[in-house]
Amino acid sequence: MPLTARIDLIVPFHDLDPMEICWHGNYVRYFELARVALLQRIDYDYPEMRTSGYAWPVIELFIRYAHPLTYQQRLHIDASLVEWENRLKIAYEIRDAASQKRLTRGHTVQVAFDMRANEMCFVSPDVLLEKLQGHI
Repeated sequence: MPLTARIDLIVPFHDLDPMEICWHGNYVRYFELARVALLQRIDYDYPEMRTSGYAWPVIELFIRYAHPLTYQQRLHIDASLVEWENRLKIAYEIRDAASQKRLTRGHTVQVAFDMRANEMCFVSPDVLLEKLQGHI
C-alpha cells in the first residue's frame, strides 16, 4: 500500500472560471497542497529538501479531468507516493467528499537536483531513502 496523505478542501468562489466551474489551472494548486501534506508525513517538505542540498523540480504533470469541480463542493484530495528510487512520482485523486465519486486523477514526477553540484541526479539521494524508512 503506497504512502498516502489526504487533504480536505471546499472549492472557493475565487477558483471558478466564467463558466462557474473550477478553473482547470487550480487543480495543479490542489495537487500541490496534497503533495506538501504527503512530504510532511516523512519530514521532507520543501524547507527540509533545501536544507539537505536538493531541489526537487516537477518535470512532468498529468491531469485527467473527468468531472468538473463546483462552487462550495467538498473534496477529498489524496496524494500517494508510487515511485521513489530514481524519481518521485506522486499520484493524485480528487473525490467528492459526500459521494466518494472520483472527479479527477493525475500525477507529477519530480527529480532530485543537487544544488551544490548544479546537476540533476539519476537516482534518489540517500536522504530521501532515509526519510522513507518505516513509511513504505
